[in-house]
Amino acid sequence: MNSARDDNSLTFHKPSLEELWFREKMLADPVTMSYNDAWGGAVAFPAGDWDDWYGYWIENPDGKRFYRYLESDGEFIGEAAYHLDRELGVHIADVIVFAPYRGKGYGGEALDMLCNAAKENGIDALYDNIAKDNPAISMFLSHGFYEEYRDDGIIMLKKEL
Repeated sequence: MNSARDDNSLTFHKPSLEELWFREKMLADPVTMSYNDAWGGAVAFPAGDWDDWYGYWIENPDGKRFYRYLESDGEFIGEAAYHLDRELGVHIADVIVFAPYRGKGYGGEALDMLCNAAKENGIDALYDNIAKDNPAISMFLSHGFYEEYRDDGIIMLKKEL
């Protein structure tokens, strides 16, 4: 864990439907979503979409999806998830730390927690397809992922669980 934080308070939180306001806020934030610039940056997540999204990701994950908020000291600070990518046939990891909380070690800790959850759920490997200019690549590499391949747009990272 980064020395900027000496506590051990990061936990997963299964959000309620009403708590999806945080996801909407985070995805709309251009600084938080700057890692996604190659695919359009900030993303709209209006309340009208919440019911369907919640049913798919939280209520009926069918063993193919996992989604939790990252919570520290009673505050939502990000999200961690994985899902089975049908086209690739692999489980893709997703960790987003809300911009005001970056640089404090939360991302790496969340990635470790996500890998542990995936392993407990019977997943044997996690992947992430990251844009080549995404600064999170070094975080993934320092937490046991390795580069499986790259193309013109992405680097595919993998971690055996």
